[in-house]
Amino acid sequence: MHPRLTVLTLGVDDLERAVAFYRDGLGFATEGIVGREFPFGAVAFFDLQPGLRLALWPRASIAHDTGLPVSPRSPTDVTLGHNVGSRAAVDAIMAQAERAGARIVKPASETFWGGYAGYFQDPDGHLWEIVWNPQWSERVEP
Repeated sequence: MHPRLTVLTLGVDDLERAVAFYRDGLGFATEGIVGREFPFGAVAFFDLQPGLRLALWPRASIAHDTGLPVSPRSPTDVTLGHNVGSRAAVDAIMAQAERAGARIVKPASETFWGGYAGYFQDPDGHLWEIVWNPQWSERVEP
């Protein structure tokens, strides 16, 4: 197995609300919800970067597909990291997320390791870290 991801799927409770948050609030491009004609098939995809897509799929559909029961959510199970090129970019994205309906968990601030970061939760409780790391040359955004 090669160490790469091609799809990152987030389980959501309300697919329409989740799509609106990512599409309208954060500006992620999508063709909208597809697969409505299939039981447990409705899903939305967003291109994140070449070779990587974000999928939003109802938690009940994931449970049905895997045969596992729907379990309680825990926001500390996984975090999604989004690295940017400056402190100002961190602040701008945190503000955009809050306007879109995100819950700010930890306002952006200096980190113990010399960077600058903050955390927000999307409407389904998924935890995003928006971070500027002065030691990383790779940037997703300016």
